[in-house]
Amino acid sequence: MTQEKLTELLQDMSLEEKIYQLVQLPGGYYVDDAENSGTVLDRAVPERELYLMGSTLNIYGAEKVNVIQKKALEKQPHHIPMLFMMDVIHGYRTIFPIPLAQGAMFDPEMVKEGAKIAAAEAAVSGIHVAFSPMLDLVRDARWGRVMESPGEDPYLNSLVGRAIVEGFQGEAEEGYKDHVAACIKHFAGYGASTAGRDYTAAELSEHSLREYYLTAYQEAVRAGSEMVMTSFNTIDGKPSSGNAHLLREILRDEWGFKGTVISDWNAVREMTIDGFAADEKEAAEKAIVSGVDIEMSSLTYADHLARLVKEGKVSEKLIDEAVLRILELKNKLGLFENPYKDADEDLEEERLLTKESREAARKAVQKSLVLLKNETSDDKNGEKILPIRPGERVAMIGPYAVTGELESHWAPTGRQEDCVSVREAAEELSDDYDLRFAEGAVLLRRNDYLALRSERSIEDLRRGVSPEDPEEAILQEEYSERMITEAVRAAKKAAKAVLFLGEHYTMSGEANSRGRITLPENQMALLRAVAEVQDNIAVVVFAGRPLDLREVVKYAKAVVYAWLPGVMGGPGIMDTLTGKANEFGRLSMSMPYSVAQLPLCYNELRTGRPKGMDDPGIFTTCWFDTPNRPLYPFGYGLSYTDFEYGEVKLAAGEGAGNCCPEDRTTVLAKASCRVKNSGDVSGAAIPQLYVGDVSSSLVRPMKELKGFKRITLAPGEEAEVTFELTPDMLSFYGAENVKVLEPGLFRIYIGADSETENMAELLIC
Repeated sequence: MTQEKLTELLQDMSLEEKIYQLVQLPGGYYVDDAENSGTVLDRAVPERELYLMGSTLNIYGAEKVNVIQKKALEKQPHHIPMLFMMDVIHGYRTIFPIPLAQGAMFDPEMVKEGAKIAAAEAAVSGIHVAFSPMLDLVRDARWGRVMESPGEDPYLNSLVGRAIVEGFQGEAEEGYKDHVAACIKHFAGYGASTAGRDYTAAELSEHSLREYYLTAYQEAVRAGSEMVMTSFNTIDGKPSSGNAHLLREILRDEWGFKGTVISDWNAVREMTIDGFAADEKEAAEKAIVSGVDIEMSSLTYADHLARLVKEGKVSEKLIDEAVLRILELKNKLGLFENPYKDADEDLEEERLLTKESREAARKAVQKSLVLLKNETSDDKNGEKILPIRPGERVAMIGPYAVTGELESHWAPTGRQEDCVSVREAAEELSDDYDLRFAEGAVLLRRNDYLALRSERSIEDLRRGVSPEDPEEAILQEEYSERMITEAVRAAKKAAKAVLFLGEHYTMSGEANSRGRITLPENQMALLRAVAEVQDNIAVVVFAGRPLDLREVVKYAKAVVYAWLPGVMGGPGIMDTLTGKANEFGRLSMSMPYSVAQLPLCYNELRTGRPKGMDDPGIFTTCWFDTPNRPLYPFGYGLSYTDFEYGEVKLAAGEGAGNCCPEDRTTVLAKASCRVKNSGDVSGAAIPQLYVGDVSSSLVRPMKELKGFKRITLAPGEEAEVTFELTPDMLSFYGAENVKVLEPGLFRIYIGADSETENMAELLIC
């Protein structure tokens, strides 16, 4: 449809029709089995109004979507199709590792491939818009939603965000065939929620907001994302859904965003609970004036906008602008020509979870695993604990050795039965491997967890048990003891033990903040018991967040972080544990020494009293009883081989002297470094470029990530990696919150992680 025709359609619509285009009802109003991802509306809606709504969410499956779309087209006066939206966080049916793990891959092209697969699966199942990427910068592992974010670094998050948008939406000239529109969330600063608790305030200065938290959102806007979702948190006392500074001044006026803004679930109505609006009518007014085009899962627009227009408090022109943006999105997706788009019942099962998509997910698992520790074993060969070798007896112990619960609670369209467990993957190995399995401990089940949250004590939750009555508690304790006894017996007879431990998937994600971020106590009891009879222990950790691993690394000589790996978790992990793959990723979020360090990030601001390596800590920036350093820093990760980094060399670029911060392409200088595989197996190195501004008009971090590469080197092979330094990489938001590049001395680092000291100095005049 031409723009002229869209305008004519808008002009012919009644005010009522327009307002309903701005309302998104939960899928439960249309089908009984819709996913519920928020509070439930307690109000009936007449059928006539149901099919006037512009969109719905959490309904998927071609058959269901097409039935609802057909009814909407019949009942809508102008036959305007509905939009169907869904959380597609880390895959649709082919579930990939969680976004935090995808950040750890340090491989935007792999991320893009996964998003493209998810888009194709979602599109054939009737979805038009995916609520992703989630680009909230995260520094507090207590917050359950860190699992949805790529991590703690603005640059890495920007690349991941762009990759997801491009993977979902495809190339502009291709249209949206087999693709979906992306929706950036949560705008803005949601990852800075106070104390890691959900839905609460983020205390951010305008400088911190612009310098760190807005960076990835802006890059995703540049990538062409069609939609932006507001966040639940407040900034400067204003909820995001009522914050015109964010939604109009920054997003639209400064960044030039032309797409659609949608609230998060019930966020407009909740402004009355925040105390930001006296009633729902005022909430509707503040939201539409601030720039919210679509209200998700509440009815303040439906109930109050018409009256606000008649009273002159809201201009109908404002509503027209919002409606036109929605119509334009529907037009881009091709819905006016084909309201059913790609939804196809015949093709649906054929295109979901294909052999090719499984292989891509398997590769993603290999690249997202992070090797945190790998020491030599106590046997006479002195080999490292990992990889597992043919012929040696290995006890494979723990709940995650056998379970298929490898997805997150943000995989509503995935199926647990599609997941391949570690034990199932091990069965595909040759008979040369001698692997003996023992569950050892019960993994917290979903029903147990929900019961604990509503009825049981926090201590029970930490222990990972949920007895219904005293007799059952005794039986559970006896059962746990038998499981541990069986595991210890297996470990005692083995050359080494690999323990598969972790959070249950319901312990991370939305509304799952934790004050303690250790493994459940029943699993720690298992680890301690095995350590009494076995010195050669490796631990594979499954979690949706960085955990406090101090006690784990005390007992384990090798530690692999597996995150929540998705449908091909078992094969990807076994490929790596046996050495078939050596594609390890690096940490996209620092592993804290303890919860006391949170929030934690490698690129914190410098202090006038830094604690030196040999300083006792008196009158310096430190804790008395806790180290300043994390247990493992951002960018950290080992390999089955070793890499050596040569000295950093600098050379002038063709754009030397052109120091305009807005210029994102001019090359001021080039930084290079030789990387050598000094081990005896091939492996993936991830050289990382960091920049530090020695002196500036505002206090700056010691170093910030500005580039990285993923390269595979054979034993003895070396390669030169080169990074181009642009004005944008060296600039920052100054006192006026405008980007500046100040002349002076910069330190250019290239190394294995954020703690590298391998650097050269660059003078910008």
